[in-house]
Amino acid sequence: MNAIKSGTRERLMQVSTATLCTALFKLGLRNVFVQNAQRLTPGPNMVGPAYTLRYIPAREDLDGLNSFENPKNPQRQGVEECPAGAVFVIDSRNDATAASAGCILATRLQQRGCNGIVTDGGFRDTPEIAQLSMPAYHNRPSAPTNLTKHHAVAINDAIACGGVPVFPGDIMVGDNEGVICIPAHLVDTVAQEAMEMTIFEDFVLEMVEAGASTFGLYPPTAPNTIEKFKKWRAEKGL
Repeated sequence: MNAIKSGTRERLMQVSTATLCTALFKLGLRNVFVQNAQRLTPGPNMVGPAYTLRYIPAREDLDGLNSFENPKNPQRQGVEECPAGAVFVIDSRNDATAASAGCILATRLQQRGCNGIVTDGGFRDTPEIAQLSMPAYHNRPSAPTNLTKHHAVAINDAIACGGVPVFPGDIMVGDNEGVICIPAHLVDTVAQEAMEMTIFEDFVLEMVEAGASTFGLYPPTAPNTIEKFKKWRAEKGL
């Protein structure tokens, strides 16, 4: 799994998923924001390459409690093999009627050094997961065991999560609004663009708070807007 450049990671820790969505839209990518993934506890951004788990619908002759005795059970194997620094991303087919994972597995991922866990389904033990330092995103709480609805079939394979295609190694970024998936080959470009956009939007917000109209300011179509921004940026040392 390719490492994220330190400068790129630093930028991604400072920008919002909203800004990243716009940066990717400029490159022609529209479907990048994971639907139905809410953060359990607010905190700093989550950044890391995707390590994936894919579920299909459960089948009664395969998904009994004894299935967890198999060391090759993809859910348990994935948790034990997910690399430090990765984000564990679960394709639950947007089905939150049974848990995608619970506190014990989430705690194990945290102990292994994972940077977060994301599903388009639900978690059980959410009060306990919310107390972890590792960011966790899901649709809603769901107490039933995963075996009642989900059959784990593949780890570190291409998945869909919240309607978004996620390939292993794609860069997942989460903030307090949600989660975005950035294609790995675009991450340096997107992070730089999003950082520049963030600095400009900070300038715009300061001007608007001071009473300025958005016309000619956002977007910067007025002749003097860019000059004002350059002066403001120099004064801020940005």
